[in-house]
Amino acid sequence: MASWTLVDGDWDLVANKSGTTRLGFSLLLKFFELEGRFPDLLEEVPPAAVQYVADLVKVPATDFEKYTLVGRTAEYHRKQIREALGFRPSTVADEKALAEWLAAEVCPVELVEDRQREALLVECRARKVEPPGRTRVEKVLVAARGKWEQRFSGRTIDHLGEAGAARLLSLVAENNEAGTAMLAALKRDPGAVGLDSLLTEITKLNDVRKLGLPDGLFADCSEKLVAAWRARAIKMYPSDFRDTSEDVRITLLAALCSSRQAEITDALVDLLVALVHKINARAERRVEKQLTAELKKVRGKEGILFKLATAAADKPDEVVRRALFPVVGEKTLRELVAEAKANERVFKAKVRTTLRSSYSSYYRQMLPPLLNTLGFKCNNTAYRPVMDAMKLLKKYADVDGKTRFYAGEEVPMDGVVRKDWREAVVDDKGKVERIPYELCVLVALRDAVRAERSTSRAPRGGVTRRTICPATSRPPAPCTTPRSASR
Repeated sequence: MASWTLVDGDWDLVANKSGTTRLGFSLLLKFFELEGRFPDLLEEVPPAAVQYVADLVKVPATDFEKYTLVGRTAEYHRKQIREALGFRPSTVADEKALAEWLAAEVCPVELVEDRQREALLVECRARKVEPPGRTRVEKVLVAARGKWEQRFSGRTIDHLGEAGAARLLSLVAENNEAGTAMLAALKRDPGAVGLDSLLTEITKLNDVRKLGLPDGLFADCSEKLVAAWRARAIKMYPSDFRDTSEDVRITLLAALCSSRQAEITDALVDLLVALVHKINARAERRVEKQLTAELKKVRGKEGILFKLATAAADKPDEVVRRALFPVVGEKTLRELVAEAKANERVFKAKVRTTLRSSYSSYYRQMLPPLLNTLGFKCNNTAYRPVMDAMKLLKKYADVDGKTRFYAGEEVPMDGVVRKDWREAVVDDKGKVERIPYELCVLVALRDAVRAERSTSRAPRGGVTRRTICPATSRPPAPCTTPRSASR
């Protein structure tokens, strides 16, 4: 309640007032000091403050209900308070200046109307101007948003150029079925993980790239601002776009297409990671199913396991040779170990064969369009071998698949090809086979992206340096970055 206390100068102002007028004036004075404006309703003054000030001025608190905020007395009180505090009423010129200030300083960074309104009241106090009435305040806010929208649209159109703006307008032109279909596809999220969804996203990215949006179109704008225009555009049909003014229509389409281009790039990387994982997991499940009833050289494994478990539970403190060998026998245990190792080698070999078969016959068709659509760059030496391998794959992307080996190329191996895959990748003459090597590169890329995502955030929300990230998210260097290939 300290802020509602009347100080020396305040008592001078209320000295010649009594009763309801004394209480009402005192509360208006302190309210204006706190809020920078006069209340529109008596109910805006907290009841506790009414009681506190009433006790100070020795007037019953219930008398405040008799005070009126309109009329000659209230106007005179407002004038006295403004003069005492060095304020003046706002004018039409003030409203225009405030709208201009909001459009230049607040609207570009603050999109929430309530916060824009708060900023306006704070600026009025700084300028020693009594804020306009509630209706006038809303008109100032509308005017400010309109001015900012015009400036933002004009800036966007200038960056796009005449040809770029025309390409965007054609998307929503009447009777342009191709543009309508592209816009609808652009708004859709990727489907289930699979080759078809990956190829669909590649097509969408290539289509939006043909619009020729300039790099860094919204680089100097806040992400919240662009996201707001994108959110507004994604709910609109072509007819809704045509109902807006041309400059706003162009800006809405630019924000939508620019944002979706970045999002589709991210989605492509996500789909690639998920698809590589799916290929591996499916191959392992298929091989596991095939090997379930095979390679049972040592008979009665279930009985042996029961005997070992019983002996270990009965003699937990005994050494292995005394407790377990008498039950099963050292030779049998060694045969079990040898069989398990043989089974593991057979399993891995069969997985490699299954992977190669499914990749070469079906999934490999994704590689040329993927490499022609996405490029990769890296400033982190830990992932340099993977990036060099991706360059090699891109070089051979359009080479006939019947070309089995890389000819005269320096093929990165360390950091790309795991040891258990070396015998499948390199033949007895030291030549590197393309199909298994491509699989190894895709797996290495998947692992690198996963590693980045697991370390991109420190504990308790602290951000750490990122090692792999889409270029569209404006990452800090150094990083490894999926980026759109040059057109």
